[in-house]
Amino acid sequence: MKNIVNSMTGFGCFEKEINSVGRISVELRCTNHKFLETAFHLPEGLLSLEDKLKKEIESRLKRGRIYCAINIKGQLAQGIFVNRKLLKNYLHELNSVKKEFKIKDGLNLDSLIRLPGILSLKEDKPVGAHIWEKLNPVFLQALANLLIARQKEGKALAGLLKERTALLKQDLVFIKKRFSAAVKDRLKKIQTDEERAAFLKGADVAEEIDRLYFHINNFGHKISQGGAVGKELDFITQEMQREANTLAAKSFDLVISGRAVGMKSQIEKIREQVQNIE
Repeated sequence: MKNIVNSMTGFGCFEKEINSVGRISVELRCTNHKFLETAFHLPEGLLSLEDKLKKEIESRLKRGRIYCAINIKGQLAQGIFVNRKLLKNYLHELNSVKKEFKIKDGLNLDSLIRLPGILSLKEDKPVGAHIWEKLNPVFLQALANLLIARQKEGKALAGLLKERTALLKQDLVFIKKRFSAAVKDRLKKIQTDEERAAFLKGADVAEEIDRLYFHINNFGHKISQGGAVGKELDFITQEMQREANTLAAKSFDLVISGRAVGMKSQIEKIREQVQNIE
């Protein structure tokens, strides 16, 4: 959604009792991923709905690894099922054993129905084509709950990232001021114009400072813009890290170098958090 930064991690669930179907429950879990990836755990008979469920997810999410589990506790029919074919095979084999080993004990019904697979309760199994209209609203509500969870965490992440970038700006203000004073002090100690020119050429970090300002402001703009900006934010933090590296390496002033190293650490923390953003 516009102006909203979403996290890629979240959980959403919903369940409802549906007449003639039973209790439908849907769980959706989402974790970080470079792209959008979906995995489903569906009851027997609903595998044909996977494409429809996937399209619903793709229409609302851009990135993340989504795991969807659907469970339907169907209503039991009023009746039982006797597997007569299996029972016939049992009787054939058991009578053959009795005859071969001359066993006189008779077979009774109680013993027969206890044999594996003979007696079972009839249970209506859901069929995808017939259940979609009743399943879809439950699924959409679970998906909506997942989106709410992602938005809530995304809002917290956006606030944290804004705080960290504000600290970077404070560091840049300090470095710019310190750099101007340090250059003046150093130039006073240099005798020739050639040495001054060489010093200014090798020590000038004004360009790196300006680029860092630009990247930090662009980073804040993307967060305010919202939407699926995670990949862009990751790229911007890489550029921020590159400029901070150059700033630390070029600086002739130990205080500025130390502050730049601190900025690098702060940027790395920012990048770790960016990995959670859609």
